[in-house]
Order: sequence, then structure tokens, then C-alpha cells
Amino acid sequence: MTDAVVVGAGPNGLVAANLLADAGWSVEVLEAQPEPGGAVRSDRGVHPDYVSDRFSAFYPLAAASPVLRALRLEREGLRWSHAPQVLAHPLADGRCAVLDRDRAVTAARLDTFAAGDGRAWEDLSALWDGMRENLLAALFTPFPPVRAAAGLAFGRGAAEGLRVARRLLLPVRRLGEEEFDGEGGRLLLAGSALHADLPPEASGSGGFGWLMAMLGQSYGFPVPVGGSGELTAALVRRLSRRGVTVRCGERVTEIVVRGGRAVGVRTADGTAVSARRAILADVTAPQLYLDLVGREQLPGRLLADLRRFQWDFATFKVDWALTGPIPWSAGAASSAGTVHVADGVNDLTRFAAQLAMGEVPDRPFLLLGQMTTADPSRSPAGTESAWAYTHVPHHVLADAGPQGLTGRWDRRERQLMADRVEEQVERYAPGFRALIAARRVLSPPDLEAADANLHSGAVNGGTTGLHQQLVFRPVPGTGRPETPVTGLYLASASAHPGGGVHGAPGANAARAALRAGSTARVVTAARRALARRGRRRPTGPG
Repeated sequence: MTDAVVVGAGPNGLVAANLLADAGWSVEVLEAQPEPGGAVRSDRGVHPDYVSDRFSAFYPLAAASPVLRALRLEREGLRWSHAPQVLAHPLADGRCAVLDRDRAVTAARLDTFAAGDGRAWEDLSALWDGMRENLLAALFTPFPPVRAAAGLAFGRGAAEGLRVARRLLLPVRRLGEEEFDGEGGRLLLAGSALHADLPPEASGSGGFGWLMAMLGQSYGFPVPVGGSGELTAALVRRLSRRGVTVRCGERVTEIVVRGGRAVGVRTADGTAVSARRAILADVTAPQLYLDLVGREQLPGRLLADLRRFQWDFATFKVDWALTGPIPWSAGAASSAGTVHVADGVNDLTRFAAQLAMGEVPDRPFLLLGQMTTADPSRSPAGTESAWAYTHVPHHVLADAGPQGLTGRWDRRERQLMADRVEEQVERYAPGFRALIAARRVLSPPDLEAADANLHSGAVNGGTTGLHQQLVFRPVPGTGRPETPVTGLYLASASAHPGGGVHGAPGANAARAALRAGSTARVVTAARRALARRGRRRPTGPG
């Protein structure tokens, strides 16, 4: 019997296992896939000479995360690399908004869109300077983040605090219009908001877009040297040095509950693994409660809330091995690791509206990664390992394009959608398609088959919308990793603070388990002391 079982070897599960092992707990990690990493894996599956990140690729939240920083993964061989510039958003007319780690460079570029927009960017950066420490503390700690929230609340006067709160709750379209006269700054914010599933008109999308842009400016969008799998490898090596083995190919099919307490798990081959203290589940909330625990163990209110659980958008991804750099018409895009592809904020609104109506977008907004630009080890000199992903509806009702895509995502539809993605890149980089030596297409079902947490390619474990954040994540409650089952903790992106590779959900779950273990030891010791005292004979008169 082990102290704890961790279900799932994604980044959150591996972080949780490391923290438990650091505290002296014995831990078993069970992973359904043949290899660890969840959505943090790389391979040479597109072309043997090219390293491709199969899922996630750029890690600003990892760079900012005190959780990962405390693990000191550089001791395990992890190295980071940066593209010359963080992010670019080229337009069809050749202009290009650029996010640089030097805010003065970003500001100067934005002044080319409209005089004075550089000053507006500096003002937004100054707002970040004043909020950064407390905001990151609130982001990476369990809800409610009392100390960090107090710092945010009392760092400014009441009136000014309300103005800041209003700013961050604005839709990103409105925030961009209020702050900038030109399109450059608006594009940097709006494209960053769509890193999640927040359309330009959604409340709070302004704050999220600003946060992602400020993270990129402060920490860059770094990548692990040699592929995203190197981050996973470092986490696994650290565990191995503490005597913990990650058992892959071990799909957990049941959380065993007795007397309202999680006491172990059962795998697909019938193997039972008992846990003395805790089970930490790096799986999505619907998967944990409906598939692994079972309805009979859960309160009716939770089951009702789960029927309202909302996924983030489904995802469609294409990986490429390119024989040369992408020939962007806007040359400034060539030096950025991440490129947003859409012709203005109106194009982003159009894309989001098509998704909301259940339509496959005809001109998909793309997040595109130039991986060799960010890390020269990814492919031979003079070439580029690249990818792009876009979002599609979970339930396709129509195709906004001419091909009649239905969302079956069979071979024909996968190839047609991949062609549509490439045609979108071609609009901004004529000659792009002639550089393709090989490609790999990952439709929503392909992504889910490779990682069950990626439900139809939903990469954030549930929507980033305000109605499913903080105390509403994953359902209305406390926003904490504890579950209705004693000893069972939700350690995935479905828990606060949500998606992104930063380890906070895993760390929060591990700390909750450790606190519960400490409390249990104190209670047990007190009970034993009382029992011993009761057994003593009276020594006084009478």
C-alpha cells in the first residue's frame, strides 16, 4: 500500500507527485498513455529530422510559475530558449504588431500604428508593474487567495481600485478601443485573449488578453530546448531521484470509495492499488466524477451542476516540417516564436461568431508556432519546424466554408480542414505551401485519443469564461481541489486556476492532501492521548 496514488502523468499530476514525494510520502503515478506528459510531449512523428511538439509548445505561465520554479528543474537538465521576439500579429497590408520582451520596443512598434499608442502601452505595463506580485500570487494559490487579494485591494484607493477592476472586466474589443487609437495594440490584446476561448466581446476577455500580453513581455514565451517533452522528462527524472516510478499504460477505470472515503483505484486490467492517505486525479472534472467515482457516491447538486459544465472550444492542429522559414509578407513576423493569423479584430469577432453558431470557420484564426525560430535545435539549419492550431465547434451544425465539413473528421474532412488552415497562412505568407516537406493533421478526436483530458481537443479543462472561474471552477463551490469524497482531490486544469502549463492545480491538490494528512495525525494523536488518560486509575482521595 502506498500513501498516495496520482491518476494521470500530465504536468499537474507530475507536479503533485513531486510535492508529495518531497514531503516524504510514498507515491504511485498511473498514466493511461504509453508515455508520460499529457499535453506536454514532443516527437519526430512529422519528419525524422524535425522535433514537433504534439500539443502545447510555448510556456509563459511555466516561466512565471513559482510552483515550477521551486522544483528547480534546471538541476534535472531542463533548459529554456526564446525566439528573438515573443509574438507577432501580421496584417494583409504588411503592417505587423509585435510583442517584445523590451516594452520600449513594443511601444515603438505600436506608435507606427497611431502616434501615442506607445505611451498607452507603457501605461498598461505600469499597471502590470503595480499588480504583478499580488496577481501572480492570486493566480497560483488556492482560492480564496486571501493575502494576495488583500494586496490587490489595498494597494490602491477604493476609487482607483474600481477603475482598475472595470478595465480588467471589459471585453477585449472595448479595452482596446479605450486604450489605443490604432489597431496594433488592439490586436496584441485581442489575439492573446483568444489563446483561451474568450471572444473579443466576452466580459473579462480584456483582462485575460492583458495578462497574457504582460506575461509574454515579462517572461517571454519560452520553449524547452529539444522539445516540450524535455519539461516532462525533467519532472519524471526528479521523481525518479525520489524513488517514484511513473507506470505508463495503466488506465485507471475506477476510484474505489468505502464509507465516503477514497481508498484506492482499479485499473483496466483489474489491478487494485490501495492508498493510505490520498488520491489525486489529474483528469477532467466530468471524467473524475462521472466515469471514475460514479454517481452513487456524489451529491445530487454536484451532478446537476456537472450537466452545466462547459468545455472550452474544440481544437484542430496541423504540424509541419518546412524546408525554409515562413515567407511572411510582413517581415517583422519572421523573428517571432508565436504568430497570430487574422486580419484585424473584426476578423476575430467573425471567427468567434461562427464558432458560437456551430459553424466551422471559413477563415480560421490561427495560433502559429515557429519552433526552430524559438529553439534552433528543433530542425536542420535553414528549415523550420512549425505548427498552427485553430478552434472548431464541439458540435458542428454547418460549414462556413464551401467544402461542407460536418465534424465527422474522417480522413477527407481532416485533409480539407488542414488545407483551409494552410490557405490562411498562404494569404499572409505567399509561397508557404511550397515549403511543406511533411505535415501531420490532428483533428479533435485525434487529440482526445492521445490524451483523454483533451476532450475534443479542449485544451483548458473547461471554459475560461468568468462563469466557470474562481469559485465557479469546475462547478459553483469553493474553487478548491477538495471533492465531496474524503481523501480525493481534483488536480487537473478543471480546477482553479485552470488551463496552462504552470502546475498550480497539481500543487494545490498536493498541499490540500498534505494539510489533511497533518490534521489527521494531530486528531489521531489527541484521541490516543485521551484514551491513555481515560485508562489511568485515579490517584487522589475518594
